[in-house]
Amino acid sequence: MINRVRQLRKERLMTLEALAERSGVTKSYLSKVERGHSVPSIAVGASLARALNVPLDSLFTDAEELSGVTVTRAGDRQMLTTGEEPGSRYEGIALRAGTKRMTPFMLYPPHDAGPLPFRDHPGEEFLFVHEGEAELHFPSESVTLGPGDSAYFKATTPHKVGSLGTERAAVLLLVCDDRDAADTPHPHLP
Repeated sequence: MINRVRQLRKERLMTLEALAERSGVTKSYLSKVERGHSVPSIAVGASLARALNVPLDSLFTDAEELSGVTVTRAGDRQMLTTGEEPGSRYEGIALRAGTKRMTPFMLYPPHDAGPLPFRDHPGEEFLFVHEGEAELHFPSESVTLGPGDSAYFKATTPHKVGSLGTERAAVLLLVCDDRDAADTPHPHLP
C-alpha cells in the first residue's frame, strides 16, 4: 500500500496536506503510511480510497480488468500487514479484480482487542468465521462467533474484532464501501 497511496496522490496532483484534509486522516499519520512506518486499518484505507476516488483494493495493487472471474489461490493471497503487527493481520483476496462494490480480505484478529480503538466507516461489512472463534465488539455489546457463523452490519457502527482461543481466528471479511456517502472526513479516523 505504501507506494500506491503516494503514487495515486501524485497522479492526482494532490499534496500530502490536501489528501489528509479530504480523507480526515492526519498529515503526520498519512506520511507514516506513505513511508511504510504504519499500516492503516481498513477504515482508514476506505477513507483514503474515497478521497482519492479509487476502489479500496486499488490501494494494494494495480487493478486490471479480467474476463469477469478472478481466482485467488490460497497461497497467492497478498499479506497486507506484517506478522509483527500487534493488531489485526490482513490478506488481500481478489485484489486484481476490476471495478467492484465489495473488497474481500482474510482477517486474523488479535487475541486482545481491548486496547484497539473502535473503527467505523461508511458502507457495510460481512464477517464469516472460517476457523477458530472470534468476538465482534460494539460499544454496547459483543457477539461470539464460531466456525461457520457470520455477522452483517452497517460499518458506521463502531466495531472491532478479537480472536478467542489459543490460535488467531481466520475470518473472511467483506467490506462494501458506500460510494454514495458524503465526501466529508469521518470523525473516527487517526
